[in-house]
Amino acid sequence: MVFIGKTKDQSPNSASIHAMDIFKTTDEMRTWSTRQRHEGLDIAFVPTMGALHQGHLSLLREGRKRGDRLVLSIYVNPTQFGPTEDLGKYPRDLDGDLKKACDEGVDVVFLPSDQVMYPHGYTTYVTVEDLDKPLCGMTRPTHFRGVATVVAKLFNIVAPDVAVFGEKDFQQLTLIRRMVRDLDLPVEIVGCPIVREPDGLAMSSRNAYLSPTEREAACSLFRSLNIAKAMVDDGIIDAGEIIKEVRATIETTKLVRIDYVKLVDPDTLKDQPVFGTPALLAIAAFVGKTRLIDNRLFP
Repeated sequence: MVFIGKTKDQSPNSASIHAMDIFKTTDEMRTWSTRQRHEGLDIAFVPTMGALHQGHLSLLREGRKRGDRLVLSIYVNPTQFGPTEDLGKYPRDLDGDLKKACDEGVDVVFLPSDQVMYPHGYTTYVTVEDLDKPLCGMTRPTHFRGVATVVAKLFNIVAPDVAVFGEKDFQQLTLIRRMVRDLDLPVEIVGCPIVREPDGLAMSSRNAYLSPTEREAACSLFRSLNIAKAMVDDGIIDAGEIIKEVRATIETTKLVRIDYVKLVDPDTLKDQPVFGTPALLAIAAFVGKTRLIDNRLFP
């Protein structure tokens, strides 16, 4: 299938017709990737679950810079959702996603089905020990097994030279880097900064769940990260003291329920007692019924 649209040229006021292939099977995707390699072209890859926002588009733009060809996957992966989580109602907007992808100059969109990714009798999963247990793994024990499995499968199917991920899901990024290193996968992993709304809220597909009141309350996560930075700038480095202030800031609204606030080593995700070395301040909280995450990396 080919999607025809317009994409901007180098000149901001010009546009050109862009043809974007849509593949739904592994054979189609692999055949295309093999052809690009035979032509000496590098493939950049951005895996997503769709409902694309400006954060996703920033990843596509980075991928566009890093590869001769750009592939986007859209797949809501069931194995990374727990039994009581939002798989069934996860935001989906395929028509809008395809238009945005075409506007960004994507060459191929890979749209696999559950049957393609997990055919009948499927029993093989990828587990990245230790990195899957802290932070989000504390309350989502099977989540990162699903993430590692689907990303490994996508890497095998798409065969990219470079893959681009957002730093909002920092634990996911760390886990994928470890998986690639441990399994000797020939893929360069690139992390891109968090993209935020004007009021600081980290962009997320799940923000669509928030009511206006909840959305205002959700900004407390970003405010708390700014307070933590101000404390560190003032010379306060004790993790306990800063985490206490972060929690107090978030808890000023009754609409937010904290899942965790942690200071961890960005490579191992183990708890850090002080801000004196590179550290990640990571937050997860429920705003109403919507679970959001955010973080700040301290050099």
